[in-house]
Formats: sequence, structure tokens, C-alpha cells
Amino acid sequence: MIEKIQYRTLQWLDITNPSEDDYRVLLDDYQFHPLDIEDCRGTNQRPKIDEYDDYYFLILHFPYFDKDNKNIRIREVKLFWGRDYIITVGKAHWVVKKFFDEIQEDLAEGDEMTQEMMASSDQLLYHILNRLMLETNTLVQRIGAEVDLINYDIFARRARSIIEQISITRRNIILLNTTFRPQLRVLHMFESGGIKGFVDPEVVEMDDYWGNILDQYQKMFDSIEDYGELIEGLSQTFDSLLTNRTNEIMRVLTYFSTIMLPLTVVTGFFGMNVDFPFTPNRTAFWIILGSMLLLMVLLILFFRHRTKN
Repeated sequence: MIEKIQYRTLQWLDITNPSEDDYRVLLDDYQFHPLDIEDCRGTNQRPKIDEYDDYYFLILHFPYFDKDNKNIRIREVKLFWGRDYIITVGKAHWVVKKFFDEIQEDLAEGDEMTQEMMASSDQLLYHILNRLMLETNTLVQRIGAEVDLINYDIFARRARSIIEQISITRRNIILLNTTFRPQLRVLHMFESGGIKGFVDPEVVEMDDYWGNILDQYQKMFDSIEDYGELIEGLSQTFDSLLTNRTNEIMRVLTYFSTIMLPLTVVTGFFGMNVDFPFTPNRTAFWIILGSMLLLMVLLILFFRHRTKN
């Protein structure tokens, strides 16, 4: 199904679940390259921008959280950008659909700011990308908050919970890093002038707008790299804490076993069914018990002295 927004000569077509008839319309009415249509049919495409005489074809990746609100997923945004149209194809990021609906409602109400957004296809594309950047920035800030939370909770005695948090956050950071890195090259093409656009520079200077998009994206990419280094450091710190706690437990068990070993030998020795000196004497039990207690106290004092040194 093709949904359309028309403002003066500019059109925004949103094709959420394109059928073969929709693809045929793109081929016949807009004369798009067949390879671009194949890219629209496929999934897991790399970010890119293809330049033609009268249009551009963009594939960009933007993250979002899954239904459990834990793991990050990536959604492709595929769009055709021409002089008087923007066409978004496929199940794009939810921000695109929400923005499409907002534009449709605001135009019906005669909102002047929305009319300015629809002044040219370049300006409309900028606002679509800007909305996606704002949403992505919110997601990146949440990742940063999760890293800070792990930093505070790392000394708590909840090993299983901390391990799960570190694993999920590390996976999300790695996914964001692998998504951001190849896309920077595409966005650099806008600021460097490799992508000219269609609006007259004397009417609207778009270089500053494209530079703003790149600056936002570069800032988020730098933050993700910092979070990656932090989570690796926190992971190593947590491993060291676990190792230290394990060593403490083993030390206590070793002390206990070392103290109990000679006492067990004494009780086992006198527990044999043979005659021993002092056996008929009733005070022998108390003498043996006192000797064992004295031995235990001496061993405890010895270990405490060794621990302090």
C-alpha cells in the first residue's frame, strides 16, 4: 500500500509493505534502476548512497530496542530522493512512520513550520534524518546510563545480575559500533559536497544542515567507542573482584581445614580401641580436650600473625 503526502509540487510516498505492483510502479513511473529495486526487496544491506542523474538511493541503518527493551536491533531505512519527491520503502524505523503521520496531520491543520519542512526534498530529507538522529541519541544516552549503573553496582554482591548486565550492554555497544562505523562514510559524502542535492544553494544553504547531521552522528560514535572501552574496563575489574572473593573464600576454608586437621588426628588417635596412658584416669578427657583447645588457639594466633605480615 502506498501512502502519499502532497504539498505543492513535493511528494512523500511511504510504502510500508511493498507488493510487486508497488515495485512495478517504482520501475515504470519513476524509472528507478532495477538493482535499487532488488535492494529494496532484500534485507541486511550495507549502508550506502547511489547517485544517478535525477535521483539518489539511500540505505541507512538506525538502532532501536526490541520488545523486551533490553537488546538493540537494527532497522534499515531505504529511500529514494528526487527533486520533488521522497519515497521511503519497506519496514523502516518506527520514527519514519511516526514522522510521516505527524506531517500528514500538521499539513491538514495548516502548520507553518511543517510547511517549511516540505519546502524542498532536501529539507524534508534533513528533517527525517534529524528525527532519526534524535532518537538514536536518546538510545545512546540510555546505553551510557546503563554503563554508569554497572559502575555503581559492580561492588554489590550480585554476581549473576552484574554478569548479565555486562553481557547485554557489551553486545549492544558492539552492535552500535559496527553499525555506526560504515555509515560515517556515507554521511561524510553530504558534508564534503559529494552529494549536491536538488535545492538551489542561493535559496537554502544545505551544507550547514548536513554538517549538523554529521556532527551529531560523529558525537554519538565517539560516545559509543568510549562506552566500549569503559565496559571492557568494568568487565576486567569485575573479574578481578570475583577472583579476589574466590581467593578470600578459599583462604577461609584453608584456615578452617588446617586448624581442624591436627584436632581430627588427635581425636582419631585416641579413638582407637586400645589401651593408652591415662586411660583409667578420669581427668584424661579434660587434659586432651584442653590440649586440643590450646592447639586450636595457637594455630589461630599464628594465622592471624601471618595475615598481618
